[in-house]
Amino acid sequence: MKDLTKLFINGLWVEPQSKQTLDVINPSNENVVAKVANSNVDDVNLAVAAAKSAFDDWSLTPATERSKIINNIATRMEERKAELITAVSQTMGCPEHIAGWLQVDGPIEGMTLFADKAHLTEQIKDAGSSLIIKEAAGVCAFINPWNYPLHQFVGKVGAALAAGCTMVVKPSEQTPWQDYIMAEIFVECGLPAGVFNLVPGLGAVVGEALCRHIDVDVVSFTGSTHAGIKVAQAAAPTVKRVTQELGGKSPFIITDDADLTAAIKYGVEDVMLNSGQTCTALTRMLVPQSKYTEAVALAKSCAESLVVGNNENAFLGAMSSKAQQQRVLEYIRIGVEEGAELICGGLESPLVEQPGFYVAPTIFAGVNNNMRIAREEIFGPVLCMIPYQDLDEAITIANDTPFGLSSGVYANDEASAISIARKIRAGQCYINGAFFNYLAPFGGYKQSGNGREFADIGVEEFLETKAIQRG
Repeated sequence: MKDLTKLFINGLWVEPQSKQTLDVINPSNENVVAKVANSNVDDVNLAVAAAKSAFDDWSLTPATERSKIINNIATRMEERKAELITAVSQTMGCPEHIAGWLQVDGPIEGMTLFADKAHLTEQIKDAGSSLIIKEAAGVCAFINPWNYPLHQFVGKVGAALAAGCTMVVKPSEQTPWQDYIMAEIFVECGLPAGVFNLVPGLGAVVGEALCRHIDVDVVSFTGSTHAGIKVAQAAAPTVKRVTQELGGKSPFIITDDADLTAAIKYGVEDVMLNSGQTCTALTRMLVPQSKYTEAVALAKSCAESLVVGNNENAFLGAMSSKAQQQRVLEYIRIGVEEGAELICGGLESPLVEQPGFYVAPTIFAGVNNNMRIAREEIFGPVLCMIPYQDLDEAITIANDTPFGLSSGVYANDEASAISIARKIRAGQCYINGAFFNYLAPFGGYKQSGNGREFADIGVEEFLETKAIQRG
């Protein structure tokens, strides 16, 4: 069993003020794989004080030096890749052969790219009688999710390091292990003490204390929209900058002239990947009425071909927790009660008499956009198929949601897909089978959050703009 009961504060592994711990459960077999510290407000105060003390020196460190450290971190991540894969796989249930390319390869690339962004802090713009410069925003609090824990860690921490900020990180209590490995890597790469501090614990305690802390300047949160509202409320009295990546209920428009077989395969696998625990998942599939019956049959065949389990043949692993499994099953019950047609999957366990929090790939047909399963984020392997009469109706349905994180279009050609993508109110649109790109900004519209991660703009979220007026 992994011992994660210490905190990383001011460059040292220290005993927490709180003596409480939390069990970290492997959702694929229900075994306890680690004990993690359950920190309290006193622990938060010590970590924030360390970050504040380190800020002046780190923010004035030359960009070339920060860039070198970030590059070294990425190199060390590659060297310790197997450990990172194990940490993510055993705590959130993603099969190891998928966790490598889905959960770890991308974050290593993302960290490498942030090394090239440190120069943004040294750019000077001449604006008439003024000089416009960028400065590190200050002490940052990062509250990370369990579904892509290393990805979101890098999106926040890598950007903040490039910007010259210091930070306190709270991992999800379900998936803290990889953050401990990253703390070790930071020490190995010579990151100055106090720049990075790690304080695990419950969101209601550690997360709220960070959001309210007078010495925290920026809060970046990834999680549900409901929790994001609480984060914003807690941060408001001290007028912090708050960036959030929240929920989604993303549409996927398949046009009448698209390659239907390819589009359906892409759409089904997108929703089922990571057991549906992806905020950008294209969970509302919009199909022309004239091809709806064929599309449903293709989707059913594709979903039923996907293996569920924790072996090298599995496409879907376990849900992250018992609570998440029950949440998804409750939504499946709601879908049936609402009158949607259950095409495949459902309430029956896909692995009979085996431990683990599994849910079968589930598809509903006969769905309309007023149903709860079409409007609320399920965060599981559940696809809703919605017919449309013409493209104008498809775009209307696509935009009829309080969310705006992601979207997709599959059309006969790129120009047509881009034309439709420009009409969808969402922060990203994946056209004709595209995948995530770490060179592009990531974030949402509407109740899917505010701010962006990755690319130049992801670093700029942690920079202040100063105008120096010359006489």
